[in-house]
Amino acid sequence: MRAGPAIHLRPDARQCADKGMMGMAETSFQQPTTSQRMVLQVKAGQATWVRDRVVTEWPLTLYLNGEEFVTLVASPDHLDELVVGFLASEGVITELSQLRQLSFDDDSGDARAELAVDTAGLKEKLFARRYITSCCGKGRAAIYFDNDYRTAKAIRSDLTITPGQISHLIGELQAASDVFQATGGVHNACLATPGQGLWVARSDIGRHNALDKLYGWTWLHGKDVTAAVVAFSGRVSSEILLKVSKMQIPIVLSKSAPTELALAMADDLGITVVGFVRGEQLNVYTHAERVALG
Repeated sequence: MRAGPAIHLRPDARQCADKGMMGMAETSFQQPTTSQRMVLQVKAGQATWVRDRVVTEWPLTLYLNGEEFVTLVASPDHLDELVVGFLASEGVITELSQLRQLSFDDDSGDARAELAVDTAGLKEKLFARRYITSCCGKGRAAIYFDNDYRTAKAIRSDLTITPGQISHLIGELQAASDVFQATGGVHNACLATPGQGLWVARSDIGRHNALDKLYGWTWLHGKDVTAAVVAFSGRVSSEILLKVSKMQIPIVLSKSAPTELALAMADDLGITVVGFVRGEQLNVYTHAERVALG
């Protein structure tokens, strides 16, 4: 059995943050994100065998303090960021110093995290208990898992963005994913600022995983994202909206559509949702005061 690199984290997160990586080793565990196979391609009635690239699905089983916690089906790159972002998003850890060690086994598909928190019964607590709440005072019922109820936060921000900046960031997002351009089989997400442009982009077969990778990146690099935006290739669902709120990012941009529940949550949580971005044509669904029209 081949074991991937063990990643040791220092207990003092503040000291590690000064070093830029919060104590995380710079080498990121990674498997090939695509493979090649022969496919029969039909064009204009003509059939030809060609070699094509397809995306890889990697079942990553996560153990916390020796106990199986969850299996994430993901694109097998930046898995350290995925694990950290997932644990932070789910409220399992509240600071990086609580993650003592993270190691991967590339044969079994396991990730093992040693945490300085009590994880007994954690799986049942987070994913079995639900809250049913009214949404935005409109009498609409919204169902949250316990971890969403505890970690989703309302956002107050004076950040603004112009239609030109929105178009530019969506263009940068599209250009950043070689895997999408080769396969069309992943979701893309990036963190950026209106003035500085793209910070970091991540791709994954799961749209929620792409957001968790970004969240993990912010933790491992000690980044303040209160003046950042998320640009996203997929549909803005309630799940995506909740992850953006947990990251405390005030604006989310998408090439695609939002859902009604996501917009109700965005109204309530103070998040600007911009969808159907096509050049400088776009729809602003919520908190339109953050889009500067001139």
